[in-house]
Amino acid sequence: MRALLSVWDKTGLVELAAGLAAHGVELVASGGTAAALSDAGIAHLEVADVTGFPEMLDGRVKTLHPRLHAGILADRSKPEHLAALKEHDITAIDLVVSNLYPFSSDPSIELIDIGGPSMVRAAAKNHEHVGVLTSPSQYDAVLEEIVTTGTLSDATRHALARAAFAYTAAYDAQIVAWFDVSAESSHVERVVPSTLHLTLERAAAVRYGENPHQIGARYRLAGTTPWWDGVTQHAGSALSYLNLFDADAAWRLVHELASDIPGTCAVAIIKHANASGAAVGSTFTDAFQKALDADAQSAFGGIIAVGGQLDRALASLIAEGPQADVIIASSIDPDAIDILVKRRKATRLLSAPSPEPLGLSVRTFGDTALVQNADELLVPVADWKCVTIATPTEQQLQDLAIAWRVCARTTSNAIVIARDGVAVGIGAGQQSRVVAAGIATTKAGDFARGAAAASDAFFPFADGLESLTSAGVTSVVQPGGSVRDQEVIDAANAATIVMMLTSERHFRH
Repeated sequence: MRALLSVWDKTGLVELAAGLAAHGVELVASGGTAAALSDAGIAHLEVADVTGFPEMLDGRVKTLHPRLHAGILADRSKPEHLAALKEHDITAIDLVVSNLYPFSSDPSIELIDIGGPSMVRAAAKNHEHVGVLTSPSQYDAVLEEIVTTGTLSDATRHALARAAFAYTAAYDAQIVAWFDVSAESSHVERVVPSTLHLTLERAAAVRYGENPHQIGARYRLAGTTPWWDGVTQHAGSALSYLNLFDADAAWRLVHELASDIPGTCAVAIIKHANASGAAVGSTFTDAFQKALDADAQSAFGGIIAVGGQLDRALASLIAEGPQADVIIASSIDPDAIDILVKRRKATRLLSAPSPEPLGLSVRTFGDTALVQNADELLVPVADWKCVTIATPTEQQLQDLAIAWRVCARTTSNAIVIARDGVAVGIGAGQQSRVVAAGIATTKAGDFARGAAAASDAFFPFADGLESLTSAGVTSVVQPGGSVRDQEVIDAANAATIVMMLTSERHFRH
């Protein structure tokens, strides 16, 4: 049995090589891999000993040789292939161990591996006879199987081949992505290139999909470590698809609210990816109570996101409130875990790092995909334009900022009403903006008086605005851009309220 070893990542290499050699496997190694084996005192042949040809072109050519590739690709079931090996005095290779230059660590032409992918693909193609290892995580199980049985099973070689092709596909995708962001690419081509190569690796199974009869899993872009990989679950049932979807929305919203108004504590309560309540306060208990009071009925079965530590006092308050499916915080005090486990055994308790910025949004339906970059709030409050006679106070600007932020993260058509740092009324996902305004004012009740409101898109007519002003709203922020903008502005002036235009729409579907 012969094994060809050529690896960049030398984790576990010496242990694997020593185990193979002890079992009588002949080792062939290239470059730095051979040097590592020499340092460890493990007998081996160097690639040049097999090919009769030295490495050249600064190492660009070393394993690309018929004496190696014929040994890998020979179909042992075909007598003519075996005869060709014998005629040219070529020894068959039974195991290829190779991982590639880490292209994504420092993308450059010199880190585009050629020989490695060629060996890996050749071994994977001929997996009926050859095993291929592309990750140190595979070493122990493969070595144990070889030592125990003297070979690798068909099932093992098949699984290794699939992993190998996935590995080279991900590697090629990294290179394509590097070309897409090169200086020669236009801005549009950088965001939505002519082809898109996303390699996703399964990070975790979930309890079920969007509904219990659906199978679901969480994937990540290969080679990345999204914030979800840093989440610790302290208690509760296994996470489902919607738990992850909603918790992600909640976690991002509390961080955005905290960044909008520094020095405050932010809490969001999310149901079906929309906030039922969101608030900033002087303490997290204060912010939670305000967010809950905004719509306690809708909070049942929702997601509570706490933009800091969940302590004993907050846990006691949450435990007295409606059942939450998930509670997520930056950290959770052990006493808080004990309190919540006693009262809410099924609730998932998560501590998590800060979320990374959103990248591309990819939405699929059948064989079609829609792709766009992340929806960011690009126009700061200082650049909003006041278009009414009345001008905003500092408190109105703060409430408008909160309403605008929550509205941008709410399913369209959306209207959000905020007062004193609390989103007190949220109208989400309506076909009519007037209906969305009606829902928001109904939920806000008396808290609409003196409050601020946000609309995710322009008011096409004055009726939506009039629904807000009749409930007592005194300031409104909206993108503007309607052919009837002046009609809406006139209605705002007639009601003696403040109206700000952002020139930036935030539809969310």
